[in-house]
Amino acid sequence: MKKLLNLTWVLVFAFTLILTSCSDKSDDPLPAAQNRFDVLKTYLISHNMDLNDILTDWITTAEDVYTIMTDIDPSNDYFIIDIRKEADYAAGHIEWAVNSTLGNILVTAQQAGDHPIIVVCYSGQAAGHGVVALRLSEYTDAKVMKWGMSSWNSATAGPWKTHTGDAAIGNENWIVPPGSIQGNTPHSAPEVKYITTNGSEILKEQIEILLNGGFAGISGIDVLANPADYFVNNFWEIADIELYGNIKDAYRIKPLTLSTGEYAYLDPNAKVVTYCWTGQTSSIVTAYLKVIGYDSYSLTYGTNSMIYSNLESHKWSDSQIMEYPLAQ
Repeated sequence: MKKLLNLTWVLVFAFTLILTSCSDKSDDPLPAAQNRFDVLKTYLISHNMDLNDILTDWITTAEDVYTIMTDIDPSNDYFIIDIRKEADYAAGHIEWAVNSTLGNILVTAQQAGDHPIIVVCYSGQAAGHGVVALRLSEYTDAKVMKWGMSSWNSATAGPWKTHTGDAAIGNENWIVPPGSIQGNTPHSAPEVKYITTNGSEILKEQIEILLNGGFAGISGIDVLANPADYFVNNFWEIADIELYGNIKDAYRIKPLTLSTGEYAYLDPNAKVVTYCWTGQTSSIVTAYLKVIGYDSYSLTYGTNSMIYSNLESHKWSDSQIMEYPLAQ
């Protein structure tokens, strides 16, 4: 009988050991991801990375870049990142620029040291996405070079010389002055789903999504053809809309900050298209919206591509071309 009892206890112990090993924590299901928009929002506001912070002193000119790079003081030089295709960079670039891709811009930026960063592209638009990624990654003095390489030399000015137009003039989906803007309606916040509740980690992942997605642009012709397919935001002042008009059914949500809650007027279930004068500011806004969870797009070349002949300011012209030397 004693031997039988001992055998029973051995079996019980062995069975318990098996159950314990099978319930190892590594086999436990991971917790479900939840919407962490509020975590990301709080982190951005508390670290001075609201949209109005990103839109402060974010752009400079070819003239400024050339002046700084050719003065006698190397300590104030810019670190210039050219994100054009490798072949276009090789055909002609700013002497001091290094070539990178939008997706790799944070790696390239590590070479900048203490120098402020200038991002250069074809037209000044894709560079805005790069500058948002940089400014949200502690390169807070990164800037776009206005008009991109189109402003540096006539040999690289093709993008702007070929993309101005009047597609909206006479178009039934352009509301003539004084315009007609939709009233704002509150929506729910976008979904930014993560397991972690660490704002820094969430931001880092969202920046990677932005950079891996490339430049999110859409043409004015496409938007004018079917404006109802998009949530269109005119990022202008009211007086400008009254002077020039607006895309049919467009909204005007500006300044669009997290801290004051204007973002809630954007539809998180729609393709959010932002347009401005040149597509440069709207690129910044679009990139920021993508980071905080919106399906966002920048209307390329802005109203310069839609009502160019009517514009009295904020307008591309050959006078923007500085004819600075190109390196090869």
